[in-house]
Amino acid sequence: MQAKSCSSLLILFAFILLTCEAISIKEATIQDLQTAFEQNQVTSRQLTEFYLNEIRRLNPFLNGVIEVNPDALFLADKADQEKKTKPHNSLPTLHGIPILLKDNIGTKDNLNTTAGSFALVGSAVPRDAGVVMKLRKAGAIVLGKASLSEWANFRGLNAPDGWSARGGQGKNPYVLSANPCGSSSGSAISVAANMVSVSLGTETDGSILCPCSFNAAVGIKPTVGLTSRAGVIPISPRQDTIGPICRTVSDAVHVLDAIVGFDSNDAQATRIGSQYIPYGGYSQFLKTDGLIGKRLGIVRDPFFSFSDKLLEQTFQQHFQTLRQNGAILVDNLAIANIDTILNATLSGEAIALLAEFKISLNTYLENLVASPVRSLAEVIAFNQEFSDVEIIKEFGQEIFLASEATNGIGDLEKKAISSMENLTINGFEKLMIENKLDALMSVGPSIAPVLAIGGFPGITVPAAYNSKKIPVGISFGGLKGSEPKLIEIAYGFEQATKIRKPPTFLP
Repeated sequence: MQAKSCSSLLILFAFILLTCEAISIKEATIQDLQTAFEQNQVTSRQLTEFYLNEIRRLNPFLNGVIEVNPDALFLADKADQEKKTKPHNSLPTLHGIPILLKDNIGTKDNLNTTAGSFALVGSAVPRDAGVVMKLRKAGAIVLGKASLSEWANFRGLNAPDGWSARGGQGKNPYVLSANPCGSSSGSAISVAANMVSVSLGTETDGSILCPCSFNAAVGIKPTVGLTSRAGVIPISPRQDTIGPICRTVSDAVHVLDAIVGFDSNDAQATRIGSQYIPYGGYSQFLKTDGLIGKRLGIVRDPFFSFSDKLLEQTFQQHFQTLRQNGAILVDNLAIANIDTILNATLSGEAIALLAEFKISLNTYLENLVASPVRSLAEVIAFNQEFSDVEIIKEFGQEIFLASEATNGIGDLEKKAISSMENLTINGFEKLMIENKLDALMSVGPSIAPVLAIGGFPGITVPAAYNSKKIPVGISFGGLKGSEPKLIEIAYGFEQATKIRKPPTFLP
């Protein structure tokens, strides 16, 4: 009787202790969590249990997580054991930290990799994606897969952002009726709502920058090739890139440090990309005085055109803050042919992506160890056969059909790619070089197509809440390999403004 009573008291005490720790876990940075690990305030298991409980509590109405790793607690226990046998300062920064991966990033474990589609349920990848290998080496715990716009928003024209057949409709945790944006919607939703510490997203054109802007998250779209795309369900090897989605710039940079570098399975791109990696990594550029002397470009039309007065006032204040912190604002600039660049049909982007998608997806599907579908044509047939669950009648698969109709990289596609190269050289690159800019700024993700067609990096940081209380980010874009400068700028801005606040879950 007494032993049972003591046992109950111990369980109650442990629950109270975990609840107390759980309060501090919310909004905690990687550095906060590592300090808590070191001081024995929390274990990786307790941290993982906290996030699993938050997923159970919040995900039924947010739909940010598509699948939870059944081995997550085993991995957390393993991390805790390693902490007992190794000095804390010898462990990598991400050791014991749970991470969610967008559901197009392959894992060779008990998780599916489906891009949100039922067509790929049960498919088996040959190995972990390159970035996942690096995350595991860094000691991160793969908590599960985040939801996304199905097929990274490349199936049809009518599906809403953040929707997939497997994941349902992702919801913006700030204003539930607002657009969560995509295609890395679940990665941003889950981080914003504290269902995980950090996450990974992918971007072809706007798919990291946009959901981060709409969900008050920090996103880094790396230079194409800085991070491996191997094992990730592709759209375009010319534009695809993998990057972190987190609550703070420092967290995003710690994740970036872990995932960059050469990968023999994406050798050509990562060999070039790895030349940009600075000695000592990216964390050294987390400087509070990082704005001093930075030349920041402003293209008012179309990147700072406002219909929301509150937003306009907020960004005018930000310009002042940037100046006060040492930045030099180069105003009233123009990018040559910007209207063409922002129109995927006119720029050539749409033509190129359609052909590149078919080629690269077919290769990905052929290389799977097991899969219900082995080609884009078979995915289209699956969608037609199971049109009710894939909601084909309402949301369509026009992009799939147009892609299937392509026949490799012919004269039309080569002309489109050449057009984008010329638009980039005479537009963004010329503007950056002639004005000696360190970065070009935009409200939200509006700069995304400019960066996408040239393979350039960008970082978005929470900057405002509009009159409807929906978050809005500020994006900083730069030339290839300019991540160190972009990190200094983004971190300097974040520390000077500290705009981000936890979600409000408004209707």
